[in-house]
Amino acid sequence: MHTSGLPAADSRSVVPQDEPTGWWRDAVIYQIYIRSFADSNGDGIGDLQGIRSRLGYLAGLGVDALWINPFYPSPQVDCGYDVADYRDIDPAYGTLSDFKELLQDAHAHGLRLIIDIVPNHTSSQHPWFTEALAAAPGSEARDRYHFHPGKGEGGNLPPNGWQSAFGGGPAWTRVTDDSGRPGQWYLHLFTPEQPDLNWENPEVRADFEKTLRFWLDLGVDGFRIDVANAMIKAPGYPEMVDGPDPDDGSSPCWDRDDVHHIHRSWRHVLDSYPGERIAVAEAWVPTVQRLAMYLRPDELHQAFNFDYLKAEWSAPQLHRIISDSVTGLGAVGAPATWVLSNHDVVRHLTRFGGGTVGLRRARAAALLMLALPGSAYVYQGDELGLPEVTELPDDARQDPVWLRSGGANPGRDGCRVPLPWAGRNASYGFGPAHSDRSWLPQPTSWADLTVEKQEADPGSMLSLYTQALKLRRGLPRADDGTLEWTDTSAPDSGLLVFRRPGGFICTVNFGPQDIEIERPGDLLLSSSPIDGTSPRPLLRADTTAWWSDERGDTRTQQ
Repeated sequence: MHTSGLPAADSRSVVPQDEPTGWWRDAVIYQIYIRSFADSNGDGIGDLQGIRSRLGYLAGLGVDALWINPFYPSPQVDCGYDVADYRDIDPAYGTLSDFKELLQDAHAHGLRLIIDIVPNHTSSQHPWFTEALAAAPGSEARDRYHFHPGKGEGGNLPPNGWQSAFGGGPAWTRVTDDSGRPGQWYLHLFTPEQPDLNWENPEVRADFEKTLRFWLDLGVDGFRIDVANAMIKAPGYPEMVDGPDPDDGSSPCWDRDDVHHIHRSWRHVLDSYPGERIAVAEAWVPTVQRLAMYLRPDELHQAFNFDYLKAEWSAPQLHRIISDSVTGLGAVGAPATWVLSNHDVVRHLTRFGGGTVGLRRARAAALLMLALPGSAYVYQGDELGLPEVTELPDDARQDPVWLRSGGANPGRDGCRVPLPWAGRNASYGFGPAHSDRSWLPQPTSWADLTVEKQEADPGSMLSLYTQALKLRRGLPRADDGTLEWTDTSAPDSGLLVFRRPGGFICTVNFGPQDIEIERPGDLLLSSSPIDGTSPRPLLRADTTAWWSDERGDTRTQQ
């Protein structure tokens, strides 16, 4: 890592305030996959007290808020995304008192806290679904879910051909009646243990508002909404149309227009509380225009930019995605939200080539993402340069994607391996000193990637993130999406150059060749070594550099 002339961080508080600040418009939010972050009791599973013990690290890293994956009571068929009780804590993670202590301490550290909510489906062990199984067809209990007669002789075929998003066959499972005879089918877009809720049912809507208020009353700062684009299904359950997802709201179960009525009602709830509580959509939609619909002023605050997350390490592709995102979301007054990795995808260091090449690109990608206007999400371990763990033993894998595909799809366990904190031996500080347990095995090579080791190395990935986040906080705010591609940008040759207000300039060489550039200002930070004093410095392949042009030169590409 290479720095010079770092400005001091600004003095804006990140402690929740009653006065509007728009804090979320340019926040850096750190995603905590709770099972894999920090284990306080040595059982091999991360927990709330483990998070609490590491708040000093997170505050020192320089993030603004934390997003924690589900911690509710759950059979853990899908690592907590099968919720049995939305207003309590799974004993594996702690207690409600533990959560209250974590929330209080996070706020004391200047960190806001966002929690996951899973509205599309419950666990099959949720009391509502247990009641539905015991009830008769057409009952109020079954109306909370999607129960439907089958097709064919005796109703032996599913109501339609919808397939589970997790593989393994139809998105329908048949139940038996009291006499043991086959009966109706119920819908589950994911696993059979995750039955979809019927959001046309007023009781479902009212109960989720109660859940939102329960956690908001405790003081949480917002919600990440799981599968925010899937809660509404078309009447009659029509068949899917082959081909790409439609971009007009006509899919029978994804991104239907009526889902926005739900999000508007949730926005009313959020706005009734002080401190700018927010909602973040996980919405896999086909276009940025469809994504912008979730971010209209009376709907949600943020939505993950999955086009950016899925992008290759390519200047033309990223130039297009960044431009389209800033323009498309700016049309509704929303900031873009950038993300490189999360708990559902292969870690970007591995996606970008792995090994030395992947590490170099991951360093450059971090500075590119953090230079963009808007908000950014950092998945735990990104700041350590963790790769995907591709060689997990088959008997260790727990992802239902792996299980339902019969091992054909490796699933998501490889990006969920517990973090290495310190030491040379498992569990590398993930658990207390006496414990070597972790719910997924950690590679021995991770002994060289621990927080302890990287904190002592000024050239480490962790040091790069820490310095970048400190510098980012001192930059002029650009949450309105202001970004100007300069006349030196040449995506086809692998070079991107853009300017933000205040004379901040970012240059990225996507390689494969080093490029000599005209020095645009004073070097602030770079992902690989650069001679920041040369009039024409060499920007190495797969390198991002930040510059400060005090002249405020605003020449831009027309």
